[in-house]
Amino acid sequence: MQRWMAKSKIHRATVTEACLDYEGSIAVDPVLLEAADIKPFEMVQVMNINNGNRFETYAIPAKKDSGVICLNGAAARLGVAGDKVIILSTCFVTEAETKGYTPKIVFVNEKNKIVRHAQKIS
Repeated sequence: MQRWMAKSKIHRATVTEACLDYEGSIAVDPVLLEAADIKPFEMVQVMNINNGNRFETYAIPAKKDSGVICLNGAAARLGVAGDKVIILSTCFVTEAETKGYTPKIVFVNEKNKIVRHAQKIS
């Protein structure tokens, strides 16, 4: 049996811009993508803390060390600059792999700079 698990998340990132006319995706500073083990074009779920919107898209790298979190395409209708979001990646694991399983959690400040890493929700 396979279980669908949270693989990693970037917690309370701040949306820096929304580009409606872009083809789609969420652009994320690659420093954050790497810390959360999210690969370019990997599917992610995005939860907007400010308005409750949840959507699925794929992640693309923005400029390194920019702090950019940009909602592109249709996702631009689901949030605005300043909104706080959770960016979640998931994976399938075997029953045996669930024992001791922990996701990567990346906490960021208001400028989307990493303040700490965790492997459990406190």
